Amino acid sequence: METKKRKISIIGSTGSIGTQALEVIEKLQDKFEIIALAGGSNTELLKQQAEKFNPRFIYAATPVSVTGIKTVESLEEICSNKENDIILVAVSGKIGLKPTLKAIENGIDIALANKETLVMAGDIVMKKAKENGVKIVPVDSEHCAIHQCIKDITQVEKLIITASGGPFLHKSVADMKNATVEQALAHPRWHMGKKITVDSATLMNKGLEIIEAHHLFGFDYNKIDVVVHPQSVVHSAIEYVDGSVIAQLGLPSMHIPIQYAITYPERFEGIKSKSFSFAEIARLDFEKPDFEKFPCVKLAYQAGKTGGTATVCLNAANEEAVFAFLDGKIKLYNIYEITAEMMSQHKVIEHPTIDEIFAVDNEVRRLTREYIDKLIQRVR
Repeated sequence: METKKRKISIIGSTGSIGTQALEVIEKLQDKFEIIALAGGSNTELLKQQAEKFNPRFIYAATPVSVTGIKTVESLEEICSNKENDIILVAVSGKIGLKPTLKAIENGIDIALANKETLVMAGDIVMKKAKENGVKIVPVDSEHCAIHQCIKDITQVEKLIITASGGPFLHKSVADMKNATVEQALAHPRWHMGKKITVDSATLMNKGLEIIEAHHLFGFDYNKIDVVVHPQSVVHSAIEYVDGSVIAQLGLPSMHIPIQYAITYPERFEGIKSKSFSFAEIARLDFEKPDFEKFPCVKLAYQAGKTGGTATVCLNAANEEAVFAFLDGKIKLYNIYEITAEMMSQHKVIEHPTIDEIFAVDNEVRRLTREYIDKLIQRVR
């Protein structure tokens, strides 16, 4: 008996997650029908994807045209199409928030690979998802792992998020302070975009994941732990009230959590199936994170516990500082110092609206850029 194809759109198809998602879909082409693909400025790749996968609609930040495929005006238009069974939100940055909310309003399930959506507006997003009966399945390997481990959330005592430790795990603080962009981007386990790779080097990505986990699973920050696990084989774990610990393991490949998120609750043979070997992995190491060496994690806990627009400030200031580092304007350790300074200046709005969230985001970014310019002038 032929099964009904799941109708999917990919917001951010030309990025790292989007391109890997299309590889998963190609492997499972009898399971999916692509409604729309949306990319950014890489119009050449988007054209190639459209010609290969033949979606009904495409969108690009830079105008693009593909014969036989309709171009839509916005990401929100894609997310308003109720033909979609699921939308993979794989764009980077705040651009993912409004399309996600639009999809939720239209009762469309979400495979979420955009950190900012929950870091900026987790309370609003999760409340709307519950009201509209929408499932949000996380794509991040850590949250995807937790999602797979939980059977009865009421019996879970603690979430345990693993961190690879990034390229500076066994380096000194001095090494980090003098790190080049190339060194920060040399992640030992994962191939990701530049921004998230720098966040991995400072461990800010783990801080953002703590905030995401709080919203996704409804856990108090005091019950979300982080453990460093260099092999990136245990993707995260949960501890039940009776002391049992359940972990999800797998090779460090994003194909696995992407496939889980877009096929949930079903499972199929995938790109990485039958490739795991305990004997070849041989050992699994764990250690406590050094919060003095990686203070961004403490900053994220602080923002999460404060709530409101504190997490908006954290995200915006960090992102602007990361961009400045990638442009060679500041040092790696300045990212923490700049973000901490912006948070100390920020006046928190406890229960912001979406408009207030975007206003705060814009204002924090402006102030952060001004602060970075002054910092550069002092150094000179």
